[in-house]
Amino acid sequence: QVQLAESGGGLVQPGGSLRLSCAASGSIFSFDTMGWYRQAPGKERELVAKLTSGRSTTYADAVKGRFTISGDNVRNTVYLQMNSLKPEDTAVYYCHAHKYYSSVFGGPYVYWGQGTQVTVSS
Repeated sequence: QVQLAESGGGLVQPGGSLRLSCAASGSIFSFDTMGWYRQAPGKERELVAKLTSGRSTTYADAVKGRFTISGDNVRNTVYLQMNSLKPEDTAVYYCHAHKYYSSVFGGPYVYWGQGTQVTVSS
């Protein structure tokens, strides 16, 4: 059973920083992409950033220049460094892992973490 364990959320003042971490356990393969989504109250879940096994990155326009995604696809870990946080960044942040296809096990396989709350408020 694959599980994604997130940590690092919390309460921070505007302009502050937080670092989110996510580690996958129980996986028998490396993921093709790992990343972060967020969901604010009353809004749909949206992509924040993702990292591919080829080391390419994608960011939502709202976080470009402020957030940095990093990780190790072999170890199935991903991090999100969040700087210059704004009240509009307040949301539950979810770790996401995706394996498109395995020649042995088929696929696709998609996994979500339980979510970690990030609150930006003075």
